[in-house]
Parts: sequence; structure tokens; C-alpha cells
Amino acid sequence: MVVFPEHRYYGESMPYGSWNEAYKNATTLAHLTTEQALADFAVLITELKRNLSAQACPVVLFGGSYGGMLAAWMRLKYPHIAIGALASSAPVLEFEDLVPSENFYDIASNDFKRESVNCFNTIKDSWDVIESEGEKSNGLSYLTETFRFCRKLESADDVSNWLSSAYSYLAMGNYPYPADFLMPMPGNPIKEVCKKIDSCPNGTSILQRIFEGVSIYYNYTGKVECFDLDDDPHGTNGWNWQACTEMVMPTSSSKNTSMFPAYEYDYASDEEWCLENYGVKPRPTWITTEFGGHGFKHALKNFGSNIIFSNGLLDPWSGGSVLEDISETIVALVTEKGAHHLDLRAATAEDPDWLVEQRAAEVKLIQAWLDQYLDTRRKVFDM
Repeated sequence: MVVFPEHRYYGESMPYGSWNEAYKNATTLAHLTTEQALADFAVLITELKRNLSAQACPVVLFGGSYGGMLAAWMRLKYPHIAIGALASSAPVLEFEDLVPSENFYDIASNDFKRESVNCFNTIKDSWDVIESEGEKSNGLSYLTETFRFCRKLESADDVSNWLSSAYSYLAMGNYPYPADFLMPMPGNPIKEVCKKIDSCPNGTSILQRIFEGVSIYYNYTGKVECFDLDDDPHGTNGWNWQACTEMVMPTSSSKNTSMFPAYEYDYASDEEWCLENYGVKPRPTWITTEFGGHGFKHALKNFGSNIIFSNGLLDPWSGGSVLEDISETIVALVTEKGAHHLDLRAATAEDPDWLVEQRAAEVKLIQAWLDQYLDTRRKVFDM
């Protein structure tokens, strides 16, 4: 049996009866936490097994991205509920200073550079052009027209944020075949973006090149007439709350190695935004307190078991995950050409051999967990 439970505040069954009420203010959002989500899953699994008279049935957890983090953490916090977890693309180390804050944007940038240095440089140079254009008297109107936004821009930063999001999501969804995980995209979408940017005729402006490239992400189907900056196709409202309370994941962008606008991580700025929007201060050390910080790997080795951390090195989040074996039962499966939790996507005829082999390795490990569990149960029963 496969059970795909909703995460509170993200599914159709909203607390307080509706999305508007659940997201009304900090008081109603207060129950949107990782601890509460894990407890929900623990109660659901326990009750489901009881209702089905299957109390002895083993449970394996699967999750990708934030779901992968939850899977790993639940295996540690509720070892009596599940016998193991597959945590795909789970950046469990992306907190405080456990990993360099530049990792995410450096990896995303390298995804573009590996396809085309010219593409990388064009994107890197575009930020100054956008900023300069935005300072002109009619610059915002020009940017609005160039990038086909539905309403006039209020700031050039809106364009930069829109583009940065696209490049980040392209790196996450850089799958070897067409997919619509985030947006409808072709196979190897970064390659296609760079082809668009690099193949523009001589004399094409840098902003037009950028628009042609980013349209692979925002308008691959060709059906979008204008782009709405207020649209939230990825459902980040709930995540913004979590980032303002517990999921504080420091990021920065290096001037030398990143193609994104350079900046240093500024906790004070995040705190100001969270106070303004939610009236709360972030707790940057809570996740490391709850689930483990600098001693996380040590805790995994000494107190954990049966967790697979799978990662593809094209995925920007891989820089915050576990990329090496911790013990015989806490294993890292790393693929050079994999993107964001690609192994958890449905199998297709287009799957490359390395992906098929990765999934086979995961199945083999999980089968060993099940065999060990059932063998132990039989021995106890025979006593």
C-alpha cells in the first residue's frame, strides 16, 4: 500500500476550514511546523494500521526535497513508526553554518556554465543592465514591455527576482526528459535555455537574449500572453511562513563564482521582512536544536539507521545534503547528472541507465530492511 498524506496547510483539508482563515495571521499559522507535520504522519500511520488490523506491517518513508527532510527526520524522531526512509534531495544540512551559504547558487550557476560559458556570462552581465535600465525615466516601462509583464513594473528588482527564480527552478528541474514538475519544460531545459540565448542573431540586445532564454521556463508551451508577477504557481506562501519561523536556510551569492546577483546573507534583513509580513522573528537555530546541527552526522552514525540520502549533483540543494555514507545502514547514493529528486519521479522509457541503476540500488537497500524486519519478527514469534 502507498499512502500519500497531505501536509497540514498545504493540502485541500485546511485548518480553520479554509485557506483564507488558515493563512489569516500568525496565530492561525502557528500550527504550521515541522514538528506538527511529523506528529500528523505518526498519528495517521498508527491509526491506519490499527484500522486495517496491520499493526505489525512495516512502514518505509519516502520524500523529496522538504519531504525528504521530513522523511529523514521522522525516521530519527519516530523509529518505532517506520523501519527506514528514502530522503531524496533533502538539504538537512542547509542550516546555520553547516555548509557554505554559497552552495546553492554556485551549483545552479555551474549547471549553466557546463552548457555554455557564453550563456553563463550573458546571464551574469544582465543584472547590471537591468538595474541600469530601471534607473532611466522610462526604464520600467521598457522592462515591462521587453519581458511582457501584465502590469507595469514597480521596481527593476521585480525582474531580477523573477529571473533568479526561473534559473533556480531550471537547475532543480534539469531532467533528461520533458517534465512539468514546476513548469512544462523540455528535456535538459538548461541546455535549451542556453541554446536560445546563444543563438540570437548578432546585434540582439542582452535583455532580449535573456527573455528568449527564460521563456523556455515561463512559456515553453507558447500559450502565455503576459506574465503576472503576483502569481504563485509553486505555492510558496506556506513556505514563506516556515522560513520566517524555523526553516531558516542561509544563502548568499558569490561575486566570483555565481552568475546570480552577488549578495551576502543578511539575517537582519530576513528578520525585518518576517516582522513586517507576519509579526514574528525567525528562529535560526531551532531546526539544528530539534534535529541536529554540527553533530548531525555523528548522531546519525550512533543513533540512526536505515536512511538513504539520494542526490543528483545538478540539483542546487545537493550542496546541503548528505553526500557520503555515514554507516552501513545510512547510505548516500549520488548521481552526477541527477537533478531534484529525479529518482522519485515515475519511471519512463526515457530514463537513462544511471537512473535505472540508482533506483535498483534503492530497492535493494529497502528490501534488505524489510527482510531484516520480517526475519526479526519471525524469530520473536518462534520463541
